[in-house]
Amino acid sequence: MSEPLQALIVMLCGLTIFSDLYAHRVRNAWLLSALLLGIGLVSWPWAEGTAGPPWSSLVGLLVGLGALLPFYIAGWMGAGDVKFFATLGFLLGGEALLPIWIIASLISGVHAVAVVVARQLNFLASGPVASAQAKSRESRLWQRVMTARQGRKGIPYAAYMAIGALFTLYAPNVVHW
Repeated sequence: MSEPLQALIVMLCGLTIFSDLYAHRVRNAWLLSALLLGIGLVSWPWAEGTAGPPWSSLVGLLVGLGALLPFYIAGWMGAGDVKFFATLGFLLGGEALLPIWIIASLISGVHAVAVVVARQLNFLASGPVASAQAKSRESRLWQRVMTARQGRKGIPYAAYMAIGALFTLYAPNVVHW
């Protein structure tokens, strides 16, 4: 994989992690830009004759789209998550999608358990703990986060896929079986 392609993946993942954690949003402009740049970066060596056709990238795009589209249709996942997974499939190839999905699902599971535990503790909390929670919800930062989210709720799955993509990119011996 070329260094420019790696840099593109890292930049897209970094932007996605921040944006999805902060606003529960994955920007279409970032995905489209990354996809178009990725097409150029993947196709250039093929056009020069230094690499074969980019079939792995095309398969990755289709598999990424097809794998998560049913979850979007069922209402369990946002469209940005699906488009991000398909873009990762193109940039990293189809073989990277399973490790990315497993890592993201494990992190999401931990997130879900933490939310359930936090709700139970909030239910049981009184006194200083409840007071501290109320003050944090009134903070300017929390208000800006809530405004940015525009009512969107759920687990920031694209952020967790981005973490999985970075692991796949930089720790391939750990995540490839």
